[in-house]
Amino acid sequence: MAERVGFIGLGIMGFPMAENLATRFSVLGFDTQKSRIERLERVAPARAVSELAAACPVVCLSLPSAAIVEEVTLGPEGLAAVLKPGSLIIDLSTGLPTVSRRIASKLAERGIEFADAPVSGGEAGAKNASLAIMVGAAEATFKRCLPFLSAIGGSVVRVGEVGAGGIAKLVNNMIVASTFAVVAEGFALAAKNGVEASALYSAIHAGWAGSKVLDVSAEAIVARDYTPGGTIDMLEKDLGYARMLATESKVPIPLTAAAHEVFVAGQAAGRGRESQPAIIELWHGLGGEK
Repeated sequence: MAERVGFIGLGIMGFPMAENLATRFSVLGFDTQKSRIERLERVAPARAVSELAAACPVVCLSLPSAAIVEEVTLGPEGLAAVLKPGSLIIDLSTGLPTVSRRIASKLAERGIEFADAPVSGGEAGAKNASLAIMVGAAEATFKRCLPFLSAIGGSVVRVGEVGAGGIAKLVNNMIVASTFAVVAEGFALAAKNGVEASALYSAIHAGWAGSKVLDVSAEAIVARDYTPGGTIDMLEKDLGYARMLATESKVPIPLTAAAHEVFVAGQAAGRGRESQPAIIELWHGLGGEK
């Protein structure tokens, strides 16, 4: 309990991460949605970002976009205006490496450390404190982050300097999204030709097609239950970031671009707030399935 930790962003991922962090540290939490603050159990509520920043030398963020992270850290009423030199910000969001580097540079001018530390593992991983965490930070900053990240993750790996964590997470989600897309196509093709989803999964999951994405997809597809942990909206945003990074880097990523368009189609069909396997319903619709 040596350092009090602030946690901003108490959504699907942020809430369980904050609660797990509070098993080892004194945690003060804030979210713009009052209903999220009201359900806190181990975490003490803060009334504003400024109140949290004044009380906490370490602040974790779990926010929806790079733009929001930049506003919360560097905006007129953001953390940088209140945090003291020597403070630490750990960004657990999935963002843009270029934005993370810009934030880190501006914070360094104020003597504030910054790490981009996006997470993978979904809502279940957040609840079980078994997340894979990819960290971009200076070596000394990473060592300072470890006690906090170890409270929420099962794997914590420093990938490189600030921005490297975000790069690793975007690559992670390129692979994840492409797998979700081809699983949906395959299961829709099987259904159209009379092979049931449960039988297909039983037949292929022990082979090279086996993966966590296949496991999650098959369960949702069999039940046609797309209650979100992660959502189509979230993954579409991350794929958009990956394409932006690829454009900046002059690296072609055609398979990711195709997967991105599938998730955009999911949004256009009104399924953005559902879990990622819901994209199979696009193929059922095109194939005449009900």
